[in-house]
Amino acid sequence: MRLLPTLAGLGTLLASWQLGATTLMHNFDGYQASEHRLEQFNTLVFDEGKVLATGDFAQLRKQYPEAATIDADGKLLLPGLIDAHGHVLGLGRLQQQLDLRDLDLPQTLHAIKQFSRKQQADEWLIGRGWNQVLWQGKQFPTSAQLDALDIDQPIWLQRVDGHAGWANSAAMKLAGITADTPAPDGGEIIRDEHGKPTGVLIDNAMGLIQGVVPQPTLQEEKAALSTAFELALSLGLTGVHDAGVSEQTLKAYRALAAEGAIPLRVYPMISSDDPKLPALLGAGHVGAPNEKLYVRSIKVYADGALGSRGAALLEPYHDRPKEKGLLIYSQSELSQQMQLATDNDFQVNVHAIGDRANHIVLEILQSLDKQQDQKPFRHRIEHAQVLTLDDIERFPSLNLIASMQPVHATSDKNMAGDRLGERRLEGAYAWRKFLNQGTKLAAGSDFPVEPVNPLFGLHAAVTRRDRQGAPEKGWLAEEAMTLEEALRAFTLDAAYASHQEKFIGSLEPGKFADFILLDRNIFTIDPQEIWQANVLETWVEGERVFARSE
Repeated sequence: MRLLPTLAGLGTLLASWQLGATTLMHNFDGYQASEHRLEQFNTLVFDEGKVLATGDFAQLRKQYPEAATIDADGKLLLPGLIDAHGHVLGLGRLQQQLDLRDLDLPQTLHAIKQFSRKQQADEWLIGRGWNQVLWQGKQFPTSAQLDALDIDQPIWLQRVDGHAGWANSAAMKLAGITADTPAPDGGEIIRDEHGKPTGVLIDNAMGLIQGVVPQPTLQEEKAALSTAFELALSLGLTGVHDAGVSEQTLKAYRALAAEGAIPLRVYPMISSDDPKLPALLGAGHVGAPNEKLYVRSIKVYADGALGSRGAALLEPYHDRPKEKGLLIYSQSELSQQMQLATDNDFQVNVHAIGDRANHIVLEILQSLDKQQDQKPFRHRIEHAQVLTLDDIERFPSLNLIASMQPVHATSDKNMAGDRLGERRLEGAYAWRKFLNQGTKLAAGSDFPVEPVNPLFGLHAAVTRRDRQGAPEKGWLAEEAMTLEEALRAFTLDAAYASHQEKFIGSLEPGKFADFILLDRNIFTIDPQEIWQANVLETWVEGERVFARSE
């Protein structure tokens, strides 16, 4: 794999393809999702970073006889893919931290011990990705298991969904967590039968540890974002929606933008829990829809996650009958945050996983709509994982976007039934129900919760199977998307979800020439093989910013 220069000085460092020269690329199988149909073409003409035409080679060669030509050697060409829900800073930082995804408990403990040998004595050992659902017994881990590794450093490991954390005794001591420590509102400290903290903290209780974990500097954040940019480009992403950024991360983005060092399109959502939220919203939008950095939304947090039983449910958990999950904020606090956003002309993107959280969010939006028409905002429900059928039907009247992550369904299939029971699965991961009523889906991955590769998401959307092919007929297969619908969710409708569909999301004349070349045609191969496709080249504004080496 070879990354072409993507940071400062990008335009001067790319020798082969320069802005200002009309270029005609041909000999490829091209597909793009328009509003109503799938379009196919074999030739793309672009100049000064924008598309001039798509269509048939013979016709366009006559129309642009002086254009420089590129033979794409029969590859697949798609518009640049957009991940509508990821965590860019988290992805970049994870490249220097401990990644525990897909490991069983013995493997997890071994990986922690091995990683500790690379650490300085005074460093925190930080990681994420553990998932007790994959472990024998499916029980939450304990600080005792970490303490037994005989590691001197404080250890803090976030669960795969980012809604629970696992600490050793050294970390809890630094945070002052004892048997007498109360859990904050919207959080839970898991305790043993004697009331002693076990080392696992859920949702808002995680802040007790995170408040003492050393935070990255502005320069460290800029470096982590740049690392994430390069990884995203190598996997065919030309746009990402960053789901929740702090004031400092926003500063890092603005500094990179001023340096010309953002090589793809980023749509950060300002985190509603940032203490400077009113001032950040009062300062107005950042950038414009045709720029690499565009900020006009906030990320609101309604509840936790299903895997850690923090998702707020209307009825108790099927496998924990005394629990209904957690609301991160009260309904009145959520309403105030959303009112503040709309008063300042900001789109509201709400994390809501459980059916109770989704119902509360819909009630608030319905109330706001009575004061001011909410449809132009294009508000989004991030995840929209579990809803009642009645609440699913409320999306069209408010012009709400369901911002969903297809890989979550194939990752959660082994525990969602346990958490919800069969009856509530009817409104869970319900892509087909949303599509049938005309609701736009903006697809993403929630990286680094899930792998950043968007081909994994396209595969999951179409097959409802994991990458090993299970279950054979797909999990809740009646909710699957067609490949055309999935492509639109990762391109045109993701662009709509960020108010950028006039500039990106498809290769219509006048839009930016953001596109990718793949090594196989995902429209003609076995759908189970879609995830195996490799991105060969990524182009942004008519410049090749990534090329895979042989």
